[in-house]
Amino acid sequence: MTTSPGATERLNLRQLSSRTYAAMNRLAGTAAEAAEQAGLEKPLLELVRIRASQINGCAYCLDMHAKDARHAGETEQRVYSVSAWSETPFYTERERAALELTEAITLIHDGHVPDAVYDKAAKVFGEEQLAQLIWVIIVINSYNRAAITPRLVPGGYTPGA
Repeated sequence: MTTSPGATERLNLRQLSSRTYAAMNRLAGTAAEAAEQAGLEKPLLELVRIRASQINGCAYCLDMHAKDARHAGETEQRVYSVSAWSETPFYTERERAALELTEAITLIHDGHVPDAVYDKAAKVFGEEQLAQLIWVIIVINSYNRAAITPRLVPGGYTPGA
């Protein structure tokens, strides 16, 4: 859990390490732009960000990416069901492959990314899209850690602001 009720931010990483924070934002922007240019849909990318944030327990990123997903046209039902994606009929083959890969990368300490998961994603996405998807997953996992550690407080994010 990122924060508890009434918790305050521990440390302002944005302010205290502004150069590193700016570099992280550039990496995230580059990864997102490359993913979209490769043909990965924004709603799919947001579902991936939501799933990684759920696994990592990042309330700040969950708040942000659920709002971004809704802003990108994603339905409430699909946003709310991401944690149980494999148990529902709401997701496409592409989304399922992306979410399964997200789980494997996010939970890498459980035994690395299984060949079957990687091979399925490679078949569905092809090399270029897969490479960009992997970077998006790596970036959100990094952001989760950058939000959890200083206890960023969720709730203040507005899409497009």
